[in-house]
Amino acid sequence: MGNLLKVLACAELEHGPIVFLDFEHAQPTEAETAVWNQVSAVLEEAHGILAELQSYNGAGQEIREAIQNPGDLALQEKAWNAVCPLVAKLKRFYEFSLRLENALRSLLEALTSPPYAPMQHLEREQALAKQFAEILHFTLSFDELKMTNPAIQNDFSYYRRTISRNRLNNQQLEAENEVNNEMANRMSLFYAEATPMLKTLSNATTKFVSENKTLPIEDTTDCLSTMACVCRVMLETPEYRCRFTNTDTMLFCMRVMVGVIILYDHVHPVGAFAKTSKIDMKGCIKVLKEQPSNSVEGLLNALRCVCVNLCDVQKQIWKSFLISALSPLLSSSVPFLSGTRHGI
Repeated sequence: MGNLLKVLACAELEHGPIVFLDFEHAQPTEAETAVWNQVSAVLEEAHGILAELQSYNGAGQEIREAIQNPGDLALQEKAWNAVCPLVAKLKRFYEFSLRLENALRSLLEALTSPPYAPMQHLEREQALAKQFAEILHFTLSFDELKMTNPAIQNDFSYYRRTISRNRLNNQQLEAENEVNNEMANRMSLFYAEATPMLKTLSNATTKFVSENKTLPIEDTTDCLSTMACVCRVMLETPEYRCRFTNTDTMLFCMRVMVGVIILYDHVHPVGAFAKTSKIDMKGCIKVLKEQPSNSVEGLLNALRCVCVNLCDVQKQIWKSFLISALSPLLSSSVPFLSGTRHGI
């Protein structure tokens, strides 16, 4: 009986979503208000964080001059004064990721709680589903900007080297009071990730599943796969696309789809790329490849970098399709994407 229900559910999703997710106009019901208000307070900061990251130029020039002239104290001070406010900004980004992690947990609790099935949750709690989507949209946007800005890690590396050098000389700089050694270590691990925000959310989702022993893992993975399916069908179906009133909603849907695929891949025992996966990966990749390359390259890069089970695709019947979709990215101009972390 269970297998029959699974087949019926999959067949139903393949023909299209039962519910249209109104990412543009969904408003919270009375039952959603408490969680919605909590998450909304976090999301209000998201636009400002992205704007700050987009305008992040770094202190490359000052750092180069200081390194080339180690005996020039004026240049050392100039570089330090340029780096310190930037590191304070990077600290704010990191601290925001922790608040975002808590917001995601609240949404997962609301969208996976019994007795409702994933599709019922999405239909009943569209405002919360919209917030979940907004978190994923912010996350992919943040990581795309971080991917293409090497100044972030360069600035932070210089900051840490300077702190370490001054410690050896028994000197303590005032900036250490704001970013102490423990915080610097955590920030270093965060920014060392190719996609730090996605990594944070992936870890948070995995932790949510492991800590909620009484909640079947399928409740969480089905929520993610259902949202991925709904986004895919909304993107590939003209009658749904024509309901979008904002031209940016297409990209929003693509980012959300990629985000839930990555979370699913981290939480599900066999990942998103297995033949038994409830996510139609071939359909999702096809939807992405049909869009202008400049709008989806970062999303395909995210799939390649973050999905822990991507190497398993080589065992699947349709491996050639996925690899051909990702192959143009193997020679990407983004330096850290040229590695072979997942054996592709």
